[in-house]
Amino acid sequence: MSDILQKYANLLVHYCLEIKEGDKLYISTTTLAEPLLREVYRAAIKAGALVDFNMSFREQNRIFITEASDAQLDYVLPAFREMMETYDAYLVIRAPFNVKEDASNDPIKSKRRQAALHDVNQIYMERIADRNLKRCLCQYPTQAAAQEASMSLEEYEAFVFGACHLFSPNPSQEWIKVREKQQSVVDYLNQCDQITYRNKHSDITFSVKDRIWINSDGRSNMPSGEVFSSPIEDSVNGVIHFDFPSIYMGNEVDGITLKVKNGQIVEWHADKGQDFLDTIFEMEGTKYFGEVAIGTNYNIQKTTKNILFDEKIGGSVHLAIGQSYKQTGGKNISPVHWDLIADMKDGGTIHADGKLIYQNGEFLI
Repeated sequence: MSDILQKYANLLVHYCLEIKEGDKLYISTTTLAEPLLREVYRAAIKAGALVDFNMSFREQNRIFITEASDAQLDYVLPAFREMMETYDAYLVIRAPFNVKEDASNDPIKSKRRQAALHDVNQIYMERIADRNLKRCLCQYPTQAAAQEASMSLEEYEAFVFGACHLFSPNPSQEWIKVREKQQSVVDYLNQCDQITYRNKHSDITFSVKDRIWINSDGRSNMPSGEVFSSPIEDSVNGVIHFDFPSIYMGNEVDGITLKVKNGQIVEWHADKGQDFLDTIFEMEGTKYFGEVAIGTNYNIQKTTKNILFDEKIGGSVHLAIGQSYKQTGGKNISPVHWDLIADMKDGGTIHADGKLIYQNGEFLI
């Protein structure tokens, strides 16, 4: 295990974050990820970084939301704002104790907290857009995440490490190959205007004219394997059904169908989690899409109820309601960015300006 964690740490520090001597690096994780944190810390110090970190404990956020006064909910730590404004690199190591421990949080208090963080989140979005802040999200395997994925911890470790190409002799080189392969797709899509996703339950069209498609090659997320953009906000029309379950703010929602007219989501339904979905659509900017994307990581072939992995599933597409990524040219603003995933492997197609470019989960270009 120690060897694979050293390889993981070196991939994160040198490939994902491209740490240089003097870089200020902030690491956010939980106490469960100490084994990986130790190796990342070691690699970052050896690379000359100035390292700070935070390790959350069990139910920390639930306790805060439950017990905090309005004044506490509105307070943003100056050190956190300073980090978002001035640090060079930011690593988030996801290592949950319980993936649903926030599910019963008071939604009104949660919304108030998100509103308090709005300005800092916008700084964050602006700085990651041009990698002025080098950001990477990754996963450390825990019992909670394994259980949610219906795997043993040993199986889940193999799944996470395999999705990151950590069993390869040179993981960084594998991700460079991913970058090169995806770049041809991005170059093609960046010349297109109208895109249509279709499968058995969906038929949705949107414009990406003058928007930028991004090659997600493992530097911002590990693992990665997707190409993404933002639609012209008022151009989206049609119906989209999301086959895979999704967990957001600790709440599981499944079987989501959205009807969209001139960019705005006008009808929504969920087979499971309708009340939570209703609450989400009360929030600013959530009735418009901030992202459209295509998953390309064929080492990920099953849903694990973890968006870091599920949105990358080879043979899937996803759309995110809410906040746009500024590097794509998107303009929608929201405290929410929620990726929702549709399977394209059984008859799914993508047309670009009327040309069939993708079928049954595979690109034809």
